[in-house]
Amino acid sequence: MGRVCKTVGDPSLIDTSIHRKAGKPAPRAKRDSAGARAPQRSVREGPARPARPAAAVPTGPRLGWREAILATVTGLGYELVEVERAQRGLLRITIDRMPGRAYPRRHGDSTDLDSGEFITVDDCEQVTRQLQYALEVENMDYARLEVSSPGLDRPLKSEADLQRFAGHDVHVTLKAPFQGRKAWNGVLEAGAEGGWALRFKQGKVEQQLAFKWDEVREARLVPVVDFKGRKPKGQPLDGGEAGAAPAGSAEPGADGG
Repeated sequence: MGRVCKTVGDPSLIDTSIHRKAGKPAPRAKRDSAGARAPQRSVREGPARPARPAAAVPTGPRLGWREAILATVTGLGYELVEVERAQRGLLRITIDRMPGRAYPRRHGDSTDLDSGEFITVDDCEQVTRQLQYALEVENMDYARLEVSSPGLDRPLKSEADLQRFAGHDVHVTLKAPFQGRKAWNGVLEAGAEGGWALRFKQGKVEQQLAFKWDEVREARLVPVVDFKGRKPKGQPLDGGEAGAAPAGSAEPGADGG
């Protein structure tokens, strides 16, 4: 599903870094015959470079760019969900809010606290600004920076994510087929011996699929449209083949494409 919001790094900042990294001098302003500086045309007038935020880039020994991204995002109080380097120099960062934490929210010239669980445009802009400074320090080579929310079908990347979203509807793709398929849907629960389970209905009978984290190729939240948050949760999925993925959903790595 589409992402809730995204902020792309300011081109007026990135263009300068591209000239510098390529070893080219930045374009100079033209002057008229009288020697006065002539106005330059621009497709988009970028804002003036913002002052360095209070949450400064960590000092001390240089970090790798991945470590710098993690340190910057978590230092601002957000969770780093995913880092992706795409084509044409795009660096895509996916972030999420931490449960139970309030975040600054702007209202014109004033600021208050927002305890909602979904990422906002303000969150994306704040992380984008700080990451630009951090990646400049690490001399990270990229053309565009995109910071976005994980969307309603948020990927679950670790067992800590499973613990956080226990009780929610989850789509799991196994590495090896079980009963002829890899894709399963159900309510995520803690299982026996440190494992996990998906609870779902087969007709009117509840069934349970037990699995270990190392058996999982991919796990995601099942999108549930509810404007109050990621709830409701805890109700077994019903309808169609028990535990099967929704019609038309992709199963990465499954036989047959």
